Amino acid sequence: MLSKVKICGLQNEADIEMINQLKPEFAGFIINYPVSYRSKTEQEVKILREKLREDIQAVGVFVNEPEENVIRMLKEGTIDIAQLHGEEDDEMVLRIKRSTNQPVIKSFCLRREKDLEEALLSHADYILLDQGKGEGKTFDWSLIKKEIKRPWFLAGGLKKENLREAIERLRPYAVDLSSGVETDKRKDPKKVFEVLEIARTL
Repeated sequence: MLSKVKICGLQNEADIEMINQLKPEFAGFIINYPVSYRSKTEQEVKILREKLREDIQAVGVFVNEPEENVIRMLKEGTIDIAQLHGEEDDEMVLRIKRSTNQPVIKSFCLRREKDLEEALLSHADYILLDQGKGEGKTFDWSLIKKEIKRPWFLAGGLKKENLREAIERLRPYAVDLSSGVETDKRKDPKKVFEVLEIARTL
């Protein structure tokens, strides 16, 4: 398998049951970001996390969340990994890592080559390259001109129809899917199964 899989924006117990059966490597929860219909409160995520298989890593996705909240959720085990998807700077990334000894993913919008250069300098354990903040669109993959020599997540507009090309062409550490595995704003087990099948046969 060339790339691991993260299914993001889980909303309810049915999603967790599906994830437990299909077993992607990462399960993502959008926390305290009411702009998104997928957003959950910290308490809701705790309840869902308790039902998640232990061998699936829970990722908390935050947009400009107070640093102390992120640190607390990592220390309490509500999540295994923090994904910072807002304007958080590299100093915040370092402070969270030092305080918790837990992994951090930092997302970057890739719109020009300079954005990639900036992302590659991040002290995060993983960088995530996306088109925007959960807009469900791909970015210009030609901006990545050579293999990225550090663990990174590819996000933005991924779905069954383009996943094989994305993995074979860009070879990310992991792919991150949300809207591409939904039907009527709910996770669709058939679509999740299909993308996992693609990822696991490469």
